[in-house]
Amino acid sequence: MKVWELSHQLVLEIYRGGIKFPPYERFGLESQIKRAAVSIPANIAEGYKRQHDKEFVKFLSIAHGSLGELQYYLLLLHDLGYLEDEYYKKLKNMTDSIDRMLESFIYKIKKNLGLLNTDPKF
Repeated sequence: MKVWELSHQLVLEIYRGGIKFPPYERFGLESQIKRAAVSIPANIAEGYKRQHDKEFVKFLSIAHGSLGELQYYLLLLHDLGYLEDEYYKKLKNMTDSIDRMLESFIYKIKKNLGLLNTDPKF
């Protein structure tokens, strides 16, 4: 799956990349951002191996939530000066692509399952 591949590349980028964490953030923000990043492809993979599409949607939604968490951490790291502009833009582009892919994937599966809410109140 393309979304899994891109999210895996994002994890590799974060582990190898150019985030300049101060030593006192090793068990704080550094740990949090890595956990959030790894959670994305891990939940996609776990959901894919589940028996039912409803479960797959649940795990895709968890991955999507982890992506939102990661997007915030990247913004925070950028604003704190731990992430240079160009590297932030690269990671932001990757997370934005993953975001669109996950939203589309979740929508398609829900549509196939008849789970989309058609009530205009929502």
